[in-house]
Order: sequence, then C-alpha cells, then structure tokens
Amino acid sequence: MMNPAAMMKVMGALKQFQDNHPKFVSFLKLILNGKIVDGTIIEITVTKPGEEPITSNIKVNQSDLELFDELKNVSVK
Repeated sequence: MMNPAAMMKVMGALKQFQDNHPKFVSFLKLILNGKIVDGTIIEITVTKPGEEPITSNIKVNQSDLELFDELKNVSVK
C-alpha cells in the first residue's frame, strides 16, 4: 500500500498532467470507457526533436483490460 503523502504527490502530478494535456486525457478517457476489447492493438509513436520517430504497439489481453478498469478507479476527477 502506498503511503498517503506519496499518494497525494502522485495525485497532484496526475492533475498537473491533465491540466497540461487535456486533449490527450480526453482521448484516454474515451478509449478507457469501454472502447477497448480483447485483441485491440494500441500503437504509440514517440518523436524526439531531431530524431527519427520510434513506434511500438501492444495487443491488449484480458489482464490489460482488468488493469485499465483499476486505473479508472484511481483517476483524478
């Protein structure tokens, strides 16, 4: 179990992330609200300044869906 001070720090950082990136947070909320099913492919590309993009993906399985459900219970409103 995480100690309360550490949990408050994480929640504050999550709130700051939400404030800094509202479109991305809205995208995640849309996806996590039942739009993902077992077998869905999630792909992400990271492009650093001056570097070639790097892309990776995962194929979502049932344990991933269970984790997503748990994360929904932790999110800051």
